[in-house]
Amino acid sequence: MPRSPLPSPPDPSSESSPRRSPEHRPGARPAFRLPKDALGARGEEVAADYLRRHGHEVVDRNWRAPHGRGELDLVTLDEGRVVVVEVKTRSSLEFGHPFEAIGPAKLERLHRLGAQWCAAHGLAGRLHRVDAVAVLLPRGGPAVIEHLEGVR
Repeated sequence: MPRSPLPSPPDPSSESSPRRSPEHRPGARPAFRLPKDALGARGEEVAADYLRRHGHEVVDRNWRAPHGRGELDLVTLDEGRVVVVEVKTRSSLEFGHPFEAIGPAKLERLHRLGAQWCAAHGLAGRLHRVDAVAVLLPRGGPAVIEHLEGVR
């Protein structure tokens, strides 16, 4: 019998198993983290640390809107104002600057999701701001962070 080119998924009870998504359901295929996902998660951590050092309080991470209508990377409070933060991470500029991945449709969705987050947390009608953080994580070099406030 020919051997499959893909390895079998590891035993879920093994400590060396890849991390599963929190939405894993019994019987469903496990969601394995890919290198791109790990880079994004690292970038979000770097961005959260940066924002904390600049006076933000991180109040939510990876918030998912009901019915799969989108996700917010970070939600912070900056001097009492709700801030929705989109984090874009790259390991190089080979495929463009991280901010280039945030177009008009994405911005519109972020503003809508910000209003939904506020409503879901008892803050309906409260004004919020959308910020973008670009994180460049080159191999062997220091992180480069850019923060744009009030993106429209």
